[in-house]
Amino acid sequence: MAKARGNALGSLRIGEWAFLVGVLLAIVLGLFPTALSVTTVASVLVVLGVIVGLVNIGTRESQGFLVAAVALLVAGSAGYGAIPGIGDYLSSILMNISTFVAPAAVIVGLKAIYELARGR
Repeated sequence: MAKARGNALGSLRIGEWAFLVGVLLAIVLGLFPTALSVTTVASVLVVLGVIVGLVNIGTRESQGFLVAAVALLVAGSAGYGAIPGIGDYLSSILMNISTFVAPAAVIVGLKAIYELARGR
């Protein structure tokens, strides 16, 4: 029993860290877009998003998470680049956040569909 409990706590820690690192990377690399290559940034954010989707979001949180994910994905395509001075940074940050959130949303959506199909 203690071993199963330890694994659950370990998974939660990994998911929490993946979320924190993903958000921080999205913001920092949005402010400094030339720090790493675009493919490296996207790859890291996608992997972290997959971890968050698999570990962090349960059945109870899935609806709220999916609504928030859609809001972030829509906000990311709003064209903030037209705002003088900060628009390019906002666009880059929101693009990175969208890259991070999208894979998590796909996984959470698939888990929600699976639960609905099971009849829960």
